[in-house]
Amino acid sequence: MSYNITLIPGDGIGPELTEATRRVLEASGVKFNWDIVHAGVDVMEECGTPLPPAVVESIRKNKVALKGPITTPVGSGFRSVNVALRKELELYTCLRPCKSYPGAPTYYNDIDLIIVRENMEDLYAGIEFEQGSEQAKKLTQLISEMGGQIRDDAGISIKPISEFGSRRIVKWAFEYARANKRKKVTAVHKANIMKYSDGLFLRVAREVAAEYSDIEFEDRIVDNMTMQLVKKPQMYDVLVCPNLYGDVISDLCAGLVGGLGLAPGANIGDTIALFEPTHGSAPKYKGMNKANPMAQMLSGVMMLRHLGEVEAADRVEQAIAAVVAEGKQVTYDLLPEPEQKRAVGTAQVADAIIAHMG
Repeated sequence: MSYNITLIPGDGIGPELTEATRRVLEASGVKFNWDIVHAGVDVMEECGTPLPPAVVESIRKNKVALKGPITTPVGSGFRSVNVALRKELELYTCLRPCKSYPGAPTYYNDIDLIIVRENMEDLYAGIEFEQGSEQAKKLTQLISEMGGQIRDDAGISIKPISEFGSRRIVKWAFEYARANKRKKVTAVHKANIMKYSDGLFLRVAREVAAEYSDIEFEDRIVDNMTMQLVKKPQMYDVLVCPNLYGDVISDLCAGLVGGLGLAPGANIGDTIALFEPTHGSAPKYKGMNKANPMAQMLSGVMMLRHLGEVEAADRVEQAIAAVVAEGKQVTYDLLPEPEQKRAVGTAQVADAIIAHMG
């Protein structure tokens, strides 16, 4: 059997990581028909958009996609392609495992955390009004009439959190926990301050938790959660979060296990799943054969499990773990600074992992 998979190389370091990942996944013995489509800054001039319609059409057709990182401009320029794909394809769940591998540069052992992040709402919904715009002025006036106060020179972002979106993501987290024999779900929020948005999320999380008596439930205020994760991360299991907190906490957890080079991810809807590393496109390292491909490879492992190819997924993950443990054929980010001169490149990491797979 072979699988039709949309393959999006990305930009910056994306094409190098994607090629290394493709080689490793094919070495697992699973057969793929890659439908290669392009998105990001490299297609802007030709297509007039960083997200051509052909990309979305391919993902809709194949239902499964593997994607390299894509640049998101800071402060100006086009909006995030990643966010656009999540919205267009209703990929409402962002799944980000953070797992420690012996040999990785971290002070922690035995970390196995799952971050389940709501993808469609919160401050990432993209409802923004530019400072000085007519829309911002109207909104400022309306809020003033309702008893609130916003300075006239403010830019405004709206934070919508709905009962529907909250219930959907919390149920997804509990179903994942049950299916994967996880013991506890922790809801992350700031309901002590944002009582009508995060408060709603927390209320719904408690209601859903009552339906899953076989799984322990607790909640944590987000700032306390960050401290708890640094002090005693082994106390936690599945974290379910609104959009913004999930983004921040997943990077914190990646730091606990050795960095973003070991942080895979997936964006999942009811019928479509898109797999991609958590990290960005690092354009300054483009074409240098320097970046760590393991986060994208581990995203490929997640894809294999999604496809039901569990044995192949285990074989790839075990080979990655072996290379990390040996510490000989790894990129600079997995080495102490004095030893980084002996680091190998992206392609050589793929060679080492393939060799371990036999």
